[in-house]
Amino acid sequence: MKKILLLSDTHSFIDAQILKFVKQADEVWHAGDIGDLHVTDMIKDIKPLRAVYGNIDDNNARAEFPLDNRFLIEGVSVWITHIGGYPNKYNYRVQEELKRNPPKLFICGHSHILKVQYDEKLNLLHLNPGAAGKHGFHKVRTMLRFEIDKGEIKKMEIIELANRS
Repeated sequence: MKKILLLSDTHSFIDAQILKFVKQADEVWHAGDIGDLHVTDMIKDIKPLRAVYGNIDDNNARAEFPLDNRFLIEGVSVWITHIGGYPNKYNYRVQEELKRNPPKLFICGHSHILKVQYDEKLNLLHLNPGAAGKHGFHKVRTMLRFEIDKGEIKKMEIIELANRS
């Protein structure tokens, strides 16, 4: 069993509120637009991290993290990418591969809109944790937390952080 903290779109911002939840997780996953790598360095100092780079990330982030991160954990196939779209409106770059080889869990960021949506056509769960940082149009900073155990995704929680101000 693994406790996962999922965040995205930090845009160089990390604070004690985020780090409190990092400490409670077994792994942290970041779905891109990291910004300054001090964000991921702070997370990696506390817990294992899986991340992808996003469209605002520089060459340092692109050298450290992939565009797509596909892996198997606790019997669940996962695909994390920054710009992925959502069910019935997947990004053109990923849609053919999603149809050909869908993961059980498809994660993206980019929109700053928190979304937990089941795709019945592809039999996958789509997650977008919203934005944990302060840059963007979102009003409330958000993350997701859940458990993966023996092929099941359980105990999905929305974490609302402070307002963006």
